[in-house]
Amino acid sequence: MMNFNKHYIVLILVAIYCMPLKPYAQDKFDIKKPVKPTALVGGSLHIGNGKVIPNGIIGFDNGKISIVGTTDSIKLDSETYQVIDVSGQHIYPGFILLNSLIGIEEISGVPHSNDSMEEGSINPNLNTAFAFKSDSEFLPVIRFNGILTVETVPRGGLVSGTSSVMKLDGRDWEESLYKFGAAIHLNWPNAMRSSYDAATHTRQLKPNSTYDTDIAELQNLFTQAITYGKRDDKIPNLKLQAMQGLFNGTLSLFVHATDPKEIIESIQFSKEMGIDHVALVTAESALLVKDFLREHHIPVILPPTHSVPGQVDMDYDIRYKLPYLLTNEGIVVAISHTGMLSTSRNLPFYAGVAAAYGLDKEDALKTISLNAAKILGVDDTLGSLEVGKDATLFVSKGDALDIRTNNLTQAFIQGKKIELEGKQQEQYKECSKLLGHNE
Repeated sequence: MMNFNKHYIVLILVAIYCMPLKPYAQDKFDIKKPVKPTALVGGSLHIGNGKVIPNGIIGFDNGKISIVGTTDSIKLDSETYQVIDVSGQHIYPGFILLNSLIGIEEISGVPHSNDSMEEGSINPNLNTAFAFKSDSEFLPVIRFNGILTVETVPRGGLVSGTSSVMKLDGRDWEESLYKFGAAIHLNWPNAMRSSYDAATHTRQLKPNSTYDTDIAELQNLFTQAITYGKRDDKIPNLKLQAMQGLFNGTLSLFVHATDPKEIIESIQFSKEMGIDHVALVTAESALLVKDFLREHHIPVILPPTHSVPGQVDMDYDIRYKLPYLLTNEGIVVAISHTGMLSTSRNLPFYAGVAAAYGLDKEDALKTISLNAAKILGVDDTLGSLEVGKDATLFVSKGDALDIRTNNLTQAFIQGKKIELEGKQQEQYKECSKLLGHNE
């Protein structure tokens, strides 16, 4: 009887989890309905490439930016454009969240809501786009701070899988898809492993006994993929087929490596395999090999600035100033998020901290807009406010990188206005009304 009750409770919980959620944003408009050309007038345009246009005007039609300039130099046809006055406000390109589990993990402690990891160590053929949950509870939360595009990334193994770029306005994964297949993620093995010594109450570093075996496995995999691509009489192999984009330039290789030795070995390995588009996902160790990274033109994806260093001999504020230090060395830098998914919403404020610790404010903006788009290979359509690019942008009453003043008033994804408010904002209004606030 007890077992029956347990199974019954589990079925109820699963049924509740699978119930249709209250629609937000992406379900509040008909995506097939034509959108009138729109112009935002009077705001400060933060282009995303380092430039700022005060008292600016930006117009878009059919999802593409058609006008960028100042109100003094451009005269609009009010019958053609829907004119929105945003005087005194700031206009930014939509922020891009790299290296994220958004959309494929909902509750970390509930396996049924997670689709970020698969069985096996080598899974290049597994693409996160198919698993993307467009009604994730996290989407309204991060949209409210200007994050309008995410790179959804798999986890685990030596080759986790292939990430895709998703826009945050679709009703299913197909409508949300922006770029199918952006990068294959390689987790370079650790040369050393840490273990706890109970006798001395310290952690001891020991050589990883499987390191050489793991490297040999990667060598074999990539060599097979190269050979497979040259064959005319191919026997279908999903894993090897999925890797061909690395060698023809349509896919990037994102290398996750921790220590300087591993960083150098992994980049050298990638170059030896003939892969041109390589990005490094790491932290403060990048400083120790900065000359090597600059020489090989390797962009770096950094962890949040709201975090402490991973090594005890580093400055306490090293991650605050790391974007500045690497940018100053001529390295392309982007900032990502790690840890609790709900705090992904702090992405713009990570860039704000980088600005407070030496990085120019508009260069800090690049770390979550244009630089991120370049690393993903979508900078021809995304990442900055330029004519011909997608009209994925938002308007804020204040500085979007400042947690005290960031306050979005409207946002557009490919020219379509989206609903910014989610559950938290509705609950705030209900509680404020109940308590008689703002009367």
